[in-house]
Amino acid sequence: MSTKAYYPINEIGKGQPGFATTRSIIEAPFYGNNVIKVNTLREAYELAKDSPGTVVTDMPVYRGEEFGLDKDAKVLLFNDGAITGRYATARRIAGEPGVNCGALDKVVMDAVYETRWKTMYHAEVYAGLDPEFMVKVHLLIPEGEENILYNWMLNFQYMSDEYAKMYKASKPVGDGKEADIYIFSDPQWNGSDRPGVDLSCLSDPKCLCYFNTDQNCAAILGMRYFGEHKKGTLTMVWALANRNGYASCHGGQKEYNLTDGSKYVASVFGLSGSGKSTITHAKHGGKYDVTVLHDDAFIINSDTCSSVAIEPTYFDKTQDYPTGCEDNKYLLTAQNCSCTLDEDGKIQLVTEDIRNGNGRAIKSKLWSPNRVDKIDAPVNAIFWIMKDPTIPPIVKLKGASLASVMGATLATKRSSAERLAPGADPNALVVVPYANPFRTYPLANDYEKFKKLVEEKNVDCYIINTGDFMGKKVQPKDTLGILEAIVDKTAQFKQWGPFSDIEIFEWEGFVPDLHDAVYAEQLKARMEDRVKFVANTATVKEGYDKLPDDALAALQKIVEELK
Repeated sequence: MSTKAYYPINEIGKGQPGFATTRSIIEAPFYGNNVIKVNTLREAYELAKDSPGTVVTDMPVYRGEEFGLDKDAKVLLFNDGAITGRYATARRIAGEPGVNCGALDKVVMDAVYETRWKTMYHAEVYAGLDPEFMVKVHLLIPEGEENILYNWMLNFQYMSDEYAKMYKASKPVGDGKEADIYIFSDPQWNGSDRPGVDLSCLSDPKCLCYFNTDQNCAAILGMRYFGEHKKGTLTMVWALANRNGYASCHGGQKEYNLTDGSKYVASVFGLSGSGKSTITHAKHGGKYDVTVLHDDAFIINSDTCSSVAIEPTYFDKTQDYPTGCEDNKYLLTAQNCSCTLDEDGKIQLVTEDIRNGNGRAIKSKLWSPNRVDKIDAPVNAIFWIMKDPTIPPIVKLKGASLASVMGATLATKRSSAERLAPGADPNALVVVPYANPFRTYPLANDYEKFKKLVEEKNVDCYIINTGDFMGKKVQPKDTLGILEAIVDKTAQFKQWGPFSDIEIFEWEGFVPDLHDAVYAEQLKARMEDRVKFVANTATVKEGYDKLPDDALAALQKIVEELK
């Protein structure tokens, strides 16, 4: 099997794979006499439906019996309270400079102790949906948090007969040395002072997301928002994949099956709200036969360039899906939305972020009609989605170092899916390497993986700007039109001004004027920001995320060419 759950007696002990301090703290409570095993989605649905505060809407789950629910299942709504987004500040990652694992372990030990007075639920899912890469993940969470449990089992792959057989036949990840992933969660934890526990190791004394990815375990404390559990799980899976020869991707991937029999596989990388889901699911007016891998989480084999989806469903914003729209037919659950009665007295969701920002829903796999779990064809192109007002709607990057470092310095704006620390400017342009704020390993690992795809596997690399270009909004029709021109091979790229390693496809209405002194200065300033970011990796966090010298040189060359 892909990850290891059972051990011969002679493989149990100190120094053996799967046995270390943090993991030992987190795994033990899964076997407590206060733990109830939740084996099926039907069980999880009933628990969530009956959980206090759950709204059982009158919206049916479409074809729910096809993925483990009863035919009469309804869309469940649950609201978390004031917190409706992820909180990066709470993350603590073992191995990073300044992270005191000894102190964090004690926090978790005491949190585990406190749950002895609670009934706990234990659920299991698969992450990775193809025999090439499947791992088993366990979640332990208290009674009262049934909606998180149910959403988690929906978001990842529950243990259906089909996937259980697939998992049994799948190849061991890491030559059988990778253990199952264990996640301990207590959203009810409040960070109270306890003897022997020092909360100064936390950035916020009321919550913690503690990841020890080398030991395949994590603890999530004081965090109600389901997105913490989804992304927390993906954090663990991406780290495991990175160790075993894959590029971990927070983005979307689609395959165009062209009339001449060829295929074009495009991967798009962007934060929530950047347009990656729109691009991934775009049907292009029926112009192409399109296959979708996923719009949020997948991995690319850095040797074969094939790709595997990590999760079957979609955790999507409800902001752009008004009550009654066709897409809402595929909803399974909703979070942080409102509801009301229609003319027939039926309970209907109220979406469009009327209640709060970042309303969310889990949509079934059926939402994308041509969905697959693996794309065997090698990836053809990477698109870094940026919201940098100095970048035209499309440019092409030549040279593996530049292509990868531009992903490492991906500039964008914060999304409403994030809970920001007090005083943080939500409108500031920020760098989020590879659009993945969930990395738990040195940045150089991703840099080398994406560089290899361009340098050795001949993958093309582009930047697409889905925000504003010097005050003019780039519309979805512009972005999709550009993508279609690239797929159809009609896009005419030429050298962009003085840049020897950047080409431009001039899109009407968005042609940059490098002779405009104001524009040229702003472009130079944004490139210098990237130079500064990469240079700082040598010292920030004691150089933990230092990028190779060729990454800095590729950016410095652009700045020099602007002079």
